[in-house]
Amino acid sequence: MVIKSTTGHVRNLQIMQALCMALLLLMSTNAALAAPWPKSPSIEAKSWAMIDARSGQIIAEHNADEQLPPASLTKMVTLYLAFEAIKKGRLDPEATVSVSKKAWKIGGSTMFLEPRMHPKVKELLHGIATYSGNDACIALAEHMDGSEEAFAERMNDKARELGMLHSHFVNATGFPVEGHHSSAMDMAIVGAALWRDFPEQFKLFGEKDYTFDHRTQPNRNRLLWSLPEADGIKTGHTKAAGYCLVGSAEKKTTRFIAAVFGTKSDRARAQQTKTLLNFGFRNFTTVRPAERDIRRQVEVFEGVANHVWLKPALPIWVTVPKGSETSLSFRLRYASPLMAPIRKNQKLGTIDAVVGGRDGHGKTIRSFPMVAARAVEQASWISRQWDGLRLWVRDASKDMLGGESGKPENKTKP
Repeated sequence: MVIKSTTGHVRNLQIMQALCMALLLLMSTNAALAAPWPKSPSIEAKSWAMIDARSGQIIAEHNADEQLPPASLTKMVTLYLAFEAIKKGRLDPEATVSVSKKAWKIGGSTMFLEPRMHPKVKELLHGIATYSGNDACIALAEHMDGSEEAFAERMNDKARELGMLHSHFVNATGFPVEGHHSSAMDMAIVGAALWRDFPEQFKLFGEKDYTFDHRTQPNRNRLLWSLPEADGIKTGHTKAAGYCLVGSAEKKTTRFIAAVFGTKSDRARAQQTKTLLNFGFRNFTTVRPAERDIRRQVEVFEGVANHVWLKPALPIWVTVPKGSETSLSFRLRYASPLMAPIRKNQKLGTIDAVVGGRDGHGKTIRSFPMVAARAVEQASWISRQWDGLRLWVRDASKDMLGGESGKPENKTKP
């Protein structure tokens, strides 16, 4: 009997241990699902920011909105305006450009332009993207707007339009002058915009060298040689700014733009930017959920239809920590009740992308506007009275903002 009792106790102890292990495993699984955002690496720079160009999400940042001299990173905005003008047919890449004395005498990084020369617009674009030519920037600005000052005004308009909230430009080059500043986040934003809006012209930033007037100069962006995935974008350096770099790199559907301000050397800016980009690729991936996983059917009152489908206003990309892709879910928020009439594509709510569990917990990492997939006309007077009764008997909790999540679309549908 003693032996049996001891055996029973041992067995019970084993069962308890197994249960505890299972509980710990469950707790660790839940903890993993709700794990915090991967910790950013230590970067030796005054400020830095990295975003995903497709999703727009901020992956890592430090003093990202601090206003600092951007040096030649400024030229990304100069090129954005040029690319946009070409796209709209307002600037001919084959047009020849006059070189003013101001452009000729600017100094710093140049294409070695002279007043006797008449370079083509497309040559100036190469000269800015690859050489970081100050003379090319001024010649292009004067060609497009008559003066560099007028061009700088348009740079500021474009910066506001792109959401660059901490930038002000006085010239097209980034030459040091009072009142000329930007931030790491703003430069990451314009870097992403260049890739998104001008995919063909963006290829200029991957040039390792360019030859003009029988003179070949290399690109100063060391990333193009040290990181296989890198394809741009721009370097910058002045005494006040230090060494700066906006780097771009892509693996599969994940493209990161990293901006680093104020490092100590040419080599350091490349290494610190490379550290950021590798951190991103090691820890994150960008996915595009199917629209059927995001669409929601919600109730409508006083309309000719009782329901309407809500769909995302734009294609959705979401950047998530690697390993958490299966925990990605979407939660709809909208003001209930919805009343007809409803216009097609009318914004009616917001859907949150959540990582870290489907039990009401988790981290909201992005939010997207949701619009009506079709119009819903207002119903007759009698139908509206009936809907008034429907509303009266509804659970009061469903009248609160975000009180309904909507019915997901049947995933068997195309």
